[in-house]
Amino acid sequence: MGRRGPDGDTVMCPITTATRVLPPIDLDAYLRRIDYRATVAPDLPTLRGLVAAHAATIPFENLTPWLGLPVDLELSAIERKVLHDGRGGYCFEQNLLLQAALRAIGFEVSALIARVLWRQTDDTMTAQTHMLLRVDLDGDTRLVDVGFGSQTLTGALRLQADIEQPTPLEPFRLVRMDSDWCMQSRVHGVWRPLYRFDLHTPHPIDLVVANHYVSTYPGSRFTTHLVAARIEGDRRLTLLDREFTVRRLGNEPEHHSLRDGGEVRRVLEERFGLRLPEHADLGRRLDELPG
Repeated sequence: MGRRGPDGDTVMCPITTATRVLPPIDLDAYLRRIDYRATVAPDLPTLRGLVAAHAATIPFENLTPWLGLPVDLELSAIERKVLHDGRGGYCFEQNLLLQAALRAIGFEVSALIARVLWRQTDDTMTAQTHMLLRVDLDGDTRLVDVGFGSQTLTGALRLQADIEQPTPLEPFRLVRMDSDWCMQSRVHGVWRPLYRFDLHTPHPIDLVVANHYVSTYPGSRFTTHLVAARIEGDRRLTLLDREFTVRRLGNEPEHHSLRDGGEVRRVLEERFGLRLPEHADLGRRLDELPG
């Protein structure tokens, strides 16, 4: 797409997003979707309650890019998919939805972008492909993140280094890494890095480009594997292709190898609470998942 330059030649325009007032979220529909029935206000109890309810009811899942379809980050598209079609999503969709809800309630909230370190060494320099949220509340800064899959944060962390912070599930902490912050969770007694980030607010186009990369790049985990995750009470549920795992604090993980596409479908619907999309290729793709 281009415009005419002063000499009449076509000048190619870079990808941009226009600066505009974001449309309001249907807050009532969001609260119904996460089954949140308490009164909402821009305070810490509401923030913690919304994060916990969101993580327990809206599953992390990548069915859209796994099926080769575009992931639309317009709020109206996310609302339609997650609030009305019974779907979940991954970090950009999950945290953009939460961000819109928090703003509607009156929170001061902004996006941050991170480099994923999960299952990497601390010094690995990965691309900025993960989104989380910063909430400034009563002179304090909190971090929330309902979109990190198997280690989704279930609390609201204070932006403070080197202290263990409890959540409804694992404890988390933040440490400094050069000029960045590093998010860590304690898994089986060992602190594991999740991602590193700074406190600069990305431009909306940075999120669009990162989303395009992870949802279309042939080597992306989200185009090559079926992934789902959800909080269920005191346990984490995860799915990687045909491997369904239940993790409870203090217990060894329970691994279940699903027999076929039909069993994968049943687990997605019954354990993750998903209404699967109508797609001509879905059944075949589920049947072809590696064991």
